Amino acid sequence: MLNWWRRRTAAPAVPDALWADVLARFPFLGARPPADVARLRALAGQFLASKEFHGANGFVITDAVALAIAAQAVLPVLHLGLAWYDDFVGIVVHPGEVLARRTAMDDDGIVHQYDEVLSGEAMHQGPVMLSWSDVASAGTAAAAGYNVVVHEFVHKLDMRDGAPDGCPPLPSAAARRHWREVMQAEYDAFRERVVIAERFGGEPTWLDPYGAESIGEFFAVACEGYFVSRTRFEREFPALLPLFDSFFGPSAAAAS
Repeated sequence: MLNWWRRRTAAPAVPDALWADVLARFPFLGARPPADVARLRALAGQFLASKEFHGANGFVITDAVALAIAAQAVLPVLHLGLAWYDDFVGIVVHPGEVLARRTAMDDDGIVHQYDEVLSGEAMHQGPVMLSWSDVASAGTAAAAGYNVVVHEFVHKLDMRDGAPDGCPPLPSAAARRHWREVMQAEYDAFRERVVIAERFGGEPTWLDPYGAESIGEFFAVACEGYFVSRTRFEREFPALLPLFDSFFGPSAAAAS
């Protein structure tokens, strides 16, 4: 059964066997409340009906691959709705990490070129790129608070109002002000822990130190931990928990 979701015009029902396999491979999905799991399944079907998957470098998009990505991609919008993802259609999947050539200009106006290894990338109003090897290992990587799908799709939420700045669109100036105050304080503290770990031999951070690159990356990295290992996230970032719960939805508070 190949690409079952492409043969229908309406949102397809996810086959039982495929859904059972996804829950077994990614236990953090099935650990959510039953109502959330049922909504995840339905929303994943709607997601598949609205997006186009493309395999790169010979990678083949199978039913299992597409559903694994869809089920994790809809986690951040479980209670927000798929309209938050209406600025793009394409999802490009590589078999492994991608080496990207970058160009940057320094403060003196000198242009530098360098290579960057990517496990994923989200383009503003454009496609999402993912490494399948990273997606496939999300079940075991959850203990470390790592999930490339959540990371890149949270970037899409963050970019709905412009550049990724660690603050998604919020309903009021007061809400944005409060969000930025909390996020900035938590980002500064995280960045300090990363510096101590990397330069002075301190204890490594639970979350990926890449989150210290910018507040936008910190938001995406923090959301990885929030969605795949909530109990540990609550211990590590108690100030962020109510902030994220208020944005992503009340049902998130019941997730394990």
